[in-house]
Amino acid sequence: MQKREYEIDGNRFSDLQGFFDQISENLILGAEWGRNLDAFNDILRGGFGTPDEGFVLIWRNSEESKRRLGYTETVKQLERRLERCHPTNREDVTNDLQKAQRNKGSTVFDWLVEIIEVHCKGGEEEEDAVELRLA
Repeated sequence: MQKREYEIDGNRFSDLQGFFDQISENLILGAEWGRNLDAFNDILRGGFGTPDEGFVLIWRNSEESKRRLGYTETVKQLERRLERCHPTNREDVTNDLQKAQRNKGSTVFDWLVEIIEVHCKGGEEEEDAVELRLA
């Protein structure tokens, strides 16, 4: 049985909120969700309108996303996280922010790919049977 395919297009968004818009429009049309990284991780487990037996996520223009969701967007997201995080996490978030300001460490693009790969073959939650194709 062939898995259902969903597509997002990196030319259609330039920040994390735009990525979440693409997920809402293309993966879980009409479903309410938290529009944050934890909620995105939950979507990949199925049950939000995505097939429980897994699916293929095709990320078109992923190189453009890699550029747009690079260090500038990462700094912006980490600054927001620093404002809201628990005091015990402030040091770690500050360290990540300082790295991003020096163009070091993981980017928003990296975070998203890492979250998806957890649900792919070889990931900690591979039973979700998600397949990522960067195009």
